[in-house]
Amino acid sequence: MAARAVGATVRAVSKKRMIPTRAPLVLTQAAVNKIKELTQEQPDVLGLKIGVKTRGCNGLSYTLDYVKEKAKFDEEVIQDGVRVLIDSKAQLTLLGTEMDYEVTKLESGFVFNNPNIKGTCGCGESFSV
Repeated sequence: MAARAVGATVRAVSKKRMIPTRAPLVLTQAAVNKIKELTQEQPDVLGLKIGVKTRGCNGLSYTLDYVKEKAKFDEEVIQDGVRVLIDSKAQLTLLGTEMDYEVTKLESGFVFNNPNIKGTCGCGESFSV
């Protein structure tokens, strides 16, 4: 039998020390304004839900859908009066991401500035982590 190098004990702590956490998702003002506009057109929706699906040439792609109720394991982000739910499967890939809304001459849409992405495809629709 191997010898024990160090012993360990467990203590019950009455006060839990709060550790600051990173926001799962931060919205820019342009994204907040666009989400408000979209959800006002659909009065029965709770907000938008972000998910990821396996597709595209680089592995994963974002999905955005209207949502009427929060699922059990969804992460909820409320910022400036808008509500965004993050699907449980997408939470780790979106941690620390900034969601923006950009309008250019050719297109307009939500842009995810994600620090967790290791690679993207040429068109920018799919990514890998």
